[in-house]
Amino acid sequence: MSETDLLTLQVTHIRTLQQRYEQALAECGYDSLLISSGAAPLRYGDDQAFEFQGYGPFLHWTGLTGQEHSWLLIRPGQAPVLWLYQPVDFWHANLELPEEPWHQAVELRFSEQREAPSMARTGQLAVIGDPAFLGEVPGEHNPEALRQALDETRVRKTPYEIACLARANELAVAGHAAARDTFLAGGSEFDINLAYQQATRQPEAEAPYHSIIGVNEHAGTLHYQYYDTAAPAQARSLLIDAGVRFRGYCSDITRTTPGVGEGRFAALVQGLERLQHRLCDMVAPGVDYVAIHRKTHEGIAALLSAAGLVSGLDDQALVEQGVTRAFFPHGIGHFLGVQVHDVVGERQPSPEDAPFLRLNRTLEAGMVVTIEPGLYFIPSLLEPLLDGPLGRHLDRDMIDELRGCGGIRIEDNVVVTEAGSRNLTREAGG
Repeated sequence: MSETDLLTLQVTHIRTLQQRYEQALAECGYDSLLISSGAAPLRYGDDQAFEFQGYGPFLHWTGLTGQEHSWLLIRPGQAPVLWLYQPVDFWHANLELPEEPWHQAVELRFSEQREAPSMARTGQLAVIGDPAFLGEVPGEHNPEALRQALDETRVRKTPYEIACLARANELAVAGHAAARDTFLAGGSEFDINLAYQQATRQPEAEAPYHSIIGVNEHAGTLHYQYYDTAAPAQARSLLIDAGVRFRGYCSDITRTTPGVGEGRFAALVQGLERLQHRLCDMVAPGVDYVAIHRKTHEGIAALLSAAGLVSGLDDQALVEQGVTRAFFPHGIGHFLGVQVHDVVGERQPSPEDAPFLRLNRTLEAGMVVTIEPGLYFIPSLLEPLLDGPLGRHLDRDMIDELRGCGGIRIEDNVVVTEAGSRNLTREAGG
């Protein structure tokens, strides 16, 4: 998609949000809404702040992730008013805002003050944002019913949002290719992270989340957060879970690469890849997302049996007796948008057999989800199984051999369409 087409879609996106927000305000009994961008709090006992990426509803309208102390006013029948904090400051640079068509859809103002703007008060005003930055702003702060209604406006993405998510996938796919090549060339986790950032042209502080880069057994820690600066003597596996933020929207992609000579592990990666493709093909309107999660466990059971990791139990028993949960402990995915784990995925508690599932809704056109099956060799989960009555069905020697590879996860970003789905990650060449 051309830049011109993207910018045109953004104007339509803002008009759509105006309609959705006006409806939410009317249903909840408010006449206007003030949204705070928020700001990064200072670290305790320090004059340095945490990294800042903005409050979800503010990003939903503007995409301005690093814009602190700014405010957006929404009123029915009137153009939104956006106050951007632009102080006179020789310590820091202000955000440079390129001239774009969406500026004509809002009333854009600049302020040297961090506080909420002074404005005439008419009717019922709602104010949403981090309570730490709302202070004494007049109006009702963070009313729950309205917040829930506004969260729901983010569930079905506009064409502009989908275009941004597609671009975020394209950028991240280039980073994943560079990461894989660096791993295969003998790079450390630190080297792999630098290669990813170099290819995506995005510092990690601006990325949607801290990249998970695990070599060998580190791949078995689901959110492994450290980067070894020295490469291991034998590089057996790489798991990288990393994304890119584009105009506020996130990609969230995971790939696993076997090391040279790791035939058994490579076969498992190929098996999980085939399963992941089948699960992505299940995404369609009217499909219960929990059903995709449960189908994943059936697929993991078949893969464990085919690989010889488990024997003497049929696939149904492997699922029902919790064996698959020891190898695949997390949920199959989540909503994706201006937050990596986007809002209102759980309208009710997750089922007992999927306690960590972040999405349990029926899929609808416009939703964007991740599909991320995994198969891991995590000692704290497998040891109780091996030492228990089911241990005789597991091949301990094979599991011990594969522990050093850590685990496998393969994750794509998928749009639910009217006719089925679009896999943004595979479209981008991932």
